[in-house]
Amino acid sequence: MRKKVVAGNWKMNTTPAEGVELLKGVAALKGDVCSCVNFIVIPPFTHLSEIVKNAKGTGIAVGAQNCAAEAKGAYTGEISTDMLTDAGAEYVIIGHSERRSIEETDFSVHLKTAAALKAGLTPIICVGESQQQRELGTAFEIIATQVKTAISTLAKTQV
Repeated sequence: MRKKVVAGNWKMNTTPAEGVELLKGVAALKGDVCSCVNFIVIPPFTHLSEIVKNAKGTGIAVGAQNCAAEAKGAYTGEISTDMLTDAGAEYVIIGHSERRSIEETDFSVHLKTAAALKAGLTPIICVGESQQQRELGTAFEIIATQVKTAISTLAKTQV
């Protein structure tokens, strides 16, 4: 049986010190939950190394909020998968609805997914429809397209 996952995306909240305190709170409560659940915290990038350091021995994995599809280059503000793995991230969120609403496309999600897997990160691919798409009755087609595009060229062992 696969383990269940509880992942907390901290978005653009907490300072690094507040993040460490939040991690300690999650770790303190983790023991009250079935061992069949994997815990992942996803802090802002600026906290990543500090949270990874403090998560050691807690059984809590650490992920990143996004990654670039490119390995390196003149992409101001982007974070490469190598930067994430070097900081200690194991997971990365790709295609979050907030990012899809401002810049992400199904194809860019696909490219980022492939980059994450190549770097050894486990992608958490977000899919979903807008309110308007739901009201039009196209939600399932939208989600199916998002999933198919995200994994379109991946090997079966990667899915």
